[in-house]
Amino acid sequence: MTRVYNFSAGPAALPEQVLRQAAQEMLDWHGCGMSVMEMSHRGKEFIGIAEEAEALLRELLSVPAGYKVLFLQGGAIGENAIVPMNLLRGKASIDFVDTGEWSKKSIKEAKKYAGVNVAASAADSGYTTIPPRESWRLDPGAAYVHICANETIGGVEYHFTPDVGAVPLVADMSSNILSRPVDVARYGLIYAGAQKNIGPAGLTIVIVREDLIGQPLPATPSAFDYKTVADNDSMYNTPPTYAIYIAGLVFHWVRQQGGLEAMEAHNRAKAALLYDALDASAFFHSPVAREHRSLMNVPFKLKDEALDAAFLKGAAERGMVQLKGHRSVGGMRASIYNAMPVEGVKALVAYMHEFERAHGDSHV
Repeated sequence: MTRVYNFSAGPAALPEQVLRQAAQEMLDWHGCGMSVMEMSHRGKEFIGIAEEAEALLRELLSVPAGYKVLFLQGGAIGENAIVPMNLLRGKASIDFVDTGEWSKKSIKEAKKYAGVNVAASAADSGYTTIPPRESWRLDPGAAYVHICANETIGGVEYHFTPDVGAVPLVADMSSNILSRPVDVARYGLIYAGAQKNIGPAGLTIVIVREDLIGQPLPATPSAFDYKTVADNDSMYNTPPTYAIYIAGLVFHWVRQQGGLEAMEAHNRAKAALLYDALDASAFFHSPVAREHRSLMNVPFKLKDEALDAAFLKGAAERGMVQLKGHRSVGGMRASIYNAMPVEGVKALVAYMHEFERAHGDSHV
């Protein structure tokens, strides 16, 4: 069996070690005679799996006391509605910083529940930057300030935690959670779809400060009331059990690699390899401002987009897949999450050099 280098933005590559362990445990988890997929979510076996997964996540992120960790469903798009349902707490408006496609989705959904103030936008730059903090026009009466910590499509990432005063900061970290240390105490709420750096699609992680929950909108479904979910240890309804199990294996794997400090060093090294190759080339280029480039999602373009299909075909023939850019921006995109080994990035860079040698002379 030959595994490809999978550069998909999500669902994304998982660590091979995790996949092998899951395969070994598929029919019989730890001698219990059944698969995790067959377990009752209220049975002692699965309760133990979920408790261990939560404990590992708390350890990796150094989650302070006073925060709840919730295992939910619905993904980041679901949270675009669930967060305002829970966090408005009688207030009428929300502040947003617009940095790309995922910010725009969050803004559009929030307008169903509250007034929206776009405190800053990167639209004028073509969404290739993060608006400087001093330009943000924040409302001190807002329920919270929402940011997308890493724009998966546009490839821009916050490399700082913005100070927003006493108003809670909410961050969609779907595509960069666990890629580096985070000071959770600086945030009121963090949410993340699991299918990029954590596990399979279907699981959503929410880390929320306890004092922010308990006042949902009256129409909030019980399964999405953070207080109800927290009071029931994420077992109010049947959670995505197998996805939680895989997430726990991934958390173990991250700890074995040396934790988030080691993951950050690993990810910075991979990103530097790719960005250095792009910056040294007249044939490929990165559209994102250097100081805001994502460590996780690297969009890039060829000098002649007519060669895109040939580039993608050649990459696939060499065992590198899912490099096509999102339809809204075109070009290419290499998603290099935690599970992408440095060898995969080296293979991509080598192929880029090869392709440029073959096609570059006539397109410079």
